[in-house]
Amino acid sequence: MAQETEAKFYIQHPADLERRVQALGAEPSEPRVLEVNLRFDTPTGRLRRAGRVLRLRQDKSARLTYKEDSRFEGGALNRREVEFSVSNFNAAREFIEALGYKVALIYEKYRTTYKLNDLEIMLDEMPYGHFVEIEGDSRALKSTAHALGLNWEMSIPESYSALFERLRARRRLGFRDLTFGNFKGMEVAAGDLGVHPADS
Repeated sequence: MAQETEAKFYIQHPADLERRVQALGAEPSEPRVLEVNLRFDTPTGRLRRAGRVLRLRQDKSARLTYKEDSRFEGGALNRREVEFSVSNFNAAREFIEALGYKVALIYEKYRTTYKLNDLEIMLDEMPYGHFVEIEGDSRALKSTAHALGLNWEMSIPESYSALFERLRARRRLGFRDLTFGNFKGMEVAAGDLGVHPADS
């Protein structure tokens, strides 16, 4: 299995950040695209409790991903990951459900991806705010974050779904899924998510 190493930051000024990404010489590798993610679990939530992820994603293609429990070390998340493309999103969902898993969460995001040397820089628009993820060689993550004007101390150890659970509890939200439709007209502050802007 491959090793995933990334740093994630909450962003207040996404347009300014994208200009800085481009100024560093990063090349766009994937234009802005809507992702629909299905996160699966057992009826008792066994994967979530163990910190593991079983996810089916649809954007321009469909991909199935498994992630082990992550470690947050020095501001970066590290975890083992296996991911591969599937030819049919609906058939893959039916296959996973036939094994006894169920959809525990649907979450959406718009993602724009840039390539900078051996790093990927992902600009993410979530229903509750803007983020940037920098993924690749751990030795280059911190220097690249600094070059983008980001405060490394504000890196976020939690997943998007964990931030959503915190928000649901704080705002007493009655819906299950992290979709743009559910958040239409809702204002969400950094404090609601328990994070701090890294670009302020």
